[in-house]
Amino acid sequence: MNKTELVEQIAKEFESKAAAERAVNAVLAAITKGLKKEGKVQIVGFGTFEVRKRKARTGRNPQTGEKIRIKASKTVGFKPGKGLKSSI
Repeated sequence: MNKTELVEQIAKEFESKAAAERAVNAVLAAITKGLKKEGKVQIVGFGTFEVRKRKARTGRNPQTGEKIRIKASKTVGFKPGKGLKSSI
């Protein structure tokens, strides 16, 4: 399911598709803000989003085989909660 499909699914519960899209955008913005500020967003029964740090490492260019240096970076991880796990 992509964002458009999610909005359409939620629109069935709202007055309009525009209201559903605003709701989805508000939730995504709140999660993003929480990750930037605190590094972790926990939604009980659903799961936890958290910022994870990746160390710098050596990789290879798949076309040339040349060694390259991959910089340290941050990524977002998601750990599903018990409620989500049990529902699927």
